[in-house]
Amino acid sequence: MRKMYALITALMVTLFVLAGCQTEGGGEEASTSQEEKQEVTLNIELSKNKGEKVLANEEVTVEEGTVLMEVMKNNFEVAEKDGFITGLEGITASEGEQKAWMFTINGETSMVGANKYEVKQGDEIVFDFQSWES
Repeated sequence: MRKMYALITALMVTLFVLAGCQTEGGGEEASTSQEEKQEVTLNIELSKNKGEKVLANEEVTVEEGTVLMEVMKNNFEVAEKDGFITGLEGITASEGEQKAWMFTINGETSMVGANKYEVKQGDEIVFDFQSWES
């Protein structure tokens, strides 16, 4: 699990560096692509202990192409560190506690971080605060 965490951390750092290197495009081409964007509706659930206790269940509508981190920040109280969500709605792991917010997309464990995933129509996203083992 630690190797996976290290790999995800390295991926997130790389993504932040690449995102910082991009420049904003202007002109007609950028405005045309913004006008063509559609809205998508998705469901986000927050739970604890692998779904034992549901904390929130929200249907959210956002612009197509919106990244999950932005969706979460606009709809929930989010704490993050190095691109990882470390707290939702004030729930974070205590010092030394082996718990974290894990998330699935349409029932599958996400292979990318919330700051990388672009939400899609009908996504079922579950963030669960659970124990992890090393």
